[in-house]
Amino acid sequence: MASTTTDPAPQNVPSPVDALREVAFWLERSRADSHRVKAYRRAADALVALDPSDWLALDEADGWAAIPGLGRSTVAVITEALTGRVPQRLGELREAGAQPLAVTHLRGLVRGDLHCHTTWSDGGSPVGEMARTAVVLGHDYLAITDHSPRLTVAHGLDADRLRAQWREIDEVQRTLDEQGAAVRILKGIEVDILDDGALDQTEEMLAGLDVVVASVHSRLRSDRNSMTQRMVGAIANPHTTVLGHCTGRLVEGARGTRPASDFDAEVVFEACRQFGVAVEINSRPERQDPPDELLALAERMGCLFSIDTDAHAPGQLDFQTLGCARAEAAGIPAQRIINSWPLDELLDFASR
Repeated sequence: MASTTTDPAPQNVPSPVDALREVAFWLERSRADSHRVKAYRRAADALVALDPSDWLALDEADGWAAIPGLGRSTVAVITEALTGRVPQRLGELREAGAQPLAVTHLRGLVRGDLHCHTTWSDGGSPVGEMARTAVVLGHDYLAITDHSPRLTVAHGLDADRLRAQWREIDEVQRTLDEQGAAVRILKGIEVDILDDGALDQTEEMLAGLDVVVASVHSRLRSDRNSMTQRMVGAIANPHTTVLGHCTGRLVEGARGTRPASDFDAEVVFEACRQFGVAVEINSRPERQDPPDELLALAERMGCLFSIDTDAHAPGQLDFQTLGCARAEAAGIPAQRIINSWPLDELLDFASR
């Protein structure tokens, strides 16, 4: 069962590497500038590349400036962690993030996340980093769902790169198993819904995935009938598990705002109900998709749901709390949320 805590610290006084990663987590959670976040993750990677026995020697010789990827702020975190105390910057971030993003009992019932991105497409961290954060957040499972090849701006994965990603996921899973981490990393994809409703990946590759999130990313201003037919075509595909961010809207954030796509929601949600495809409750603050009125409609029509983060960085995995609060406000019972189900039940549903 998922934990309700959002503190990513495995211990109160973390190692220098864990301290740097935790600072990055809290910054991502607060939607800080990505360049600041990457500085702390680069510094953590730089430390991992060194022998820990060298850390104290570098600190005593004040030699950190010679290590690429380290700067004044990151060195301050390292040196304070080496003294056995919580770095000041980390303590401030912990205090600022002590309260959950939203108050909801449903977060404690959700077992995993079925939509996130890594450096394989347009995410900011590798599979292993996302997986480690999922462990700390108490997830039973996490689906890695990078983009499909049509979305070239996001470095979408063709069949060869997707196979390579599977190999990395297997390696990460072996490492987690050896460490005794009780989390399953699922092989997934966020696949583009093409203009004719087809899915943007080969039949062979789709058949080999645990989870398929189908989303519209192009021609978002298509007419109502065309968009409806396009979405229903993807929903009817037996490989589709989740209909991702159904309206494509943006309500805030650095990318600006974007209106919702126009489609016949009753037809689309009825297709989801009939074909057993979950409607995604996208937890990203800038999406909040579906809008409240469509979320209420899908609930009345008896749809299944998946509360996902669409995380592009580890700290964003905590956005799930926001989606849980919206689902709770809409009166959606936990048994209709597929990522509140045990892993075996979820996989049976996805492979129907």
